[in-house]
Amino acid sequence: MRFAKYAVWTLCFSLLLPGQPATDSADTYEYGGQDLTPKERAGRNTWYFWTGGGENFWRLTAKITHGITDMLQYVDSRKRPERFKIMGVMNDPDCAAATQPDEYGLWMDVCKPVNIPGIPSESSGVVGLRKFKNPKFDRFAWDVKKYLADPATVEPPYLIGMTCGFCHIGFNPLYPPKDTENPRWYNLSGAIGNQYFKEGTLFGLKMKPEDFRWHVANTQPAGTSDTSRFAADHIFNPNAINSIVNLANRPSHPEKMADGTTRQVHHILKDGSDSIGTAGASLRVYVNIGMCSDYWTTLHDPISGTKFPQKPFRIALARKDCADWRATEALMEGAEAFLKTIKPARLQDVPAGAALLSTDTALLRRGALAFADNCARCHSSKQPPAGTGDPAAWYRAAVQQPDFLDGNFLSDDRRYPVTELGTNIGRAIASNAIQGHVWEEFSSQTYKDQPQLAPLQGLYNPIKPDKPLKFLMPGGGRGYYRVPTLAGVWATAPYLHNNSLGLFNADPAITGRIAAFNDAMEKMMWPEKRLGTKSVWLTTEDSALPLESGYKLKVRKGTPVALFANIDAPRMQLLRNDNFFTRFFGWLIGRGALTGVLLRRNLSPDFVVDRGHTYGSTLSDVDKRALIEYVKTF
Repeated sequence: MRFAKYAVWTLCFSLLLPGQPATDSADTYEYGGQDLTPKERAGRNTWYFWTGGGENFWRLTAKITHGITDMLQYVDSRKRPERFKIMGVMNDPDCAAATQPDEYGLWMDVCKPVNIPGIPSESSGVVGLRKFKNPKFDRFAWDVKKYLADPATVEPPYLIGMTCGFCHIGFNPLYPPKDTENPRWYNLSGAIGNQYFKEGTLFGLKMKPEDFRWHVANTQPAGTSDTSRFAADHIFNPNAINSIVNLANRPSHPEKMADGTTRQVHHILKDGSDSIGTAGASLRVYVNIGMCSDYWTTLHDPISGTKFPQKPFRIALARKDCADWRATEALMEGAEAFLKTIKPARLQDVPAGAALLSTDTALLRRGALAFADNCARCHSSKQPPAGTGDPAAWYRAAVQQPDFLDGNFLSDDRRYPVTELGTNIGRAIASNAIQGHVWEEFSSQTYKDQPQLAPLQGLYNPIKPDKPLKFLMPGGGRGYYRVPTLAGVWATAPYLHNNSLGLFNADPAITGRIAAFNDAMEKMMWPEKRLGTKSVWLTTEDSALPLESGYKLKVRKGTPVALFANIDAPRMQLLRNDNFFTRFFGWLIGRGALTGVLLRRNLSPDFVVDRGHTYGSTLSDVDKRALIEYVKTF
């Protein structure tokens, strides 16, 4: 009898080990959704499978770039055995690698049919990328060799569209895959944010190191997305992909809209510029990944961003003329309902994780008090009631309550000036949401009316380190970061808005995530351990930046990537005309001269990417260690 009880206990324990959840639907995309309402279930399907018609934009991108960015070649099935390693994407568990080309000579994953009510398309083999039949395909004109050489020459049989899940579905921290190239559905989490995604491989598919743009793509940190790549604001500002958890507990704030009304809204993007409500923010994402591209691409030059200035996207016009907008807008209520069901992964929820948590109650209490004194002002949605005489005492009492973390978004969702935070300014000064620019109608008047910040002094000068840079901060709403949630933060290192702080080990196992967490938190608490000026992204060999005129501007090895990637390209007209002066100017730059001109025309001359956010760094070492242990429990 004792043995029998032991065997039963062992079986139950094994079912709870990472990679082995006890559920009957663990091998379907519906894993974890047994208790969803019909609305939430429909919202999950929207999140996982709806592209909003964006497949047409990605076809246009393949033609404009002549295959440098081509979704169809990106999902080539021969890459499946190393997709995660090379591209950081999730292989669809319902698919397998092709053993031969299909009838059109293309290598496409072989996928199990999965019927998604109301959502056409089938899996491409990559989670979040969906395959459609191309209505413009002509079987008799098709030539696979011509297509692979240059996608602009012939229409392919398929189009590939992108869903929200492409960036946001990642490995489940509590049930990581045994084989990262062959996950099962229970190894995936719907909205943690894919911290392993290498966006540079998507936009630099056929680039070589002799092309400067390859260095831009190659230095972009994993797990980030440059959301102003389209439409271009000419600032290389990759940001960490959001982890969406505890949405039902997310604070909202009153924001004045363009029509003069005031609404309670969340701040979505890193700079808080998406400030007209969750549905509006979600719709902007769909436009950014291709929805309504027939209209959207008339408002800006979609690839280089230099041919003509941006014009604002008019929501009323899109709602009137774009069927995909109307169809997507109708789905947003369900998508929001689904996202509100998602809770953070906590180490205590599985034995392998709980074993890594401290059981020293005195240490954890010390860490909680350190959190109250140094972090809770921004990183708690539970705030002192109005009129509280001593907020510091209130926080210290609150963190000692057993329910402090329950329903706590672990952020106040407010915007704070980058001059206070001290972090790299790249994302904070993105311009697409200011008045007159493409996303004007997706930002509130409150955002646009934020005070212009004082000039930044003492920025690191990578060309002449002994002569720090001064930068006049732009206005119109720019210069602020919203506070991210710390829920499940043990699983989402590296940190800061650009994933620049801490070790990236590409290891989704619990122990691997904790190793990354510990390293990032050490660097957060002890700033002297950071890379500092060694964090500047540099070119690794001589390269050239191709210009519209056909001239290639030489870039020397060891050049800061941001020196060229943040150029105010539309105003640098002299670099767009192929004449003697341009070639002479380019020759001087190629020899390392005239870099001061580039610095003066740089939209974000902030080259150190892991600086700032030094809160807690003045604590004693004992308090720092205690704080790290406490944060690990979030």
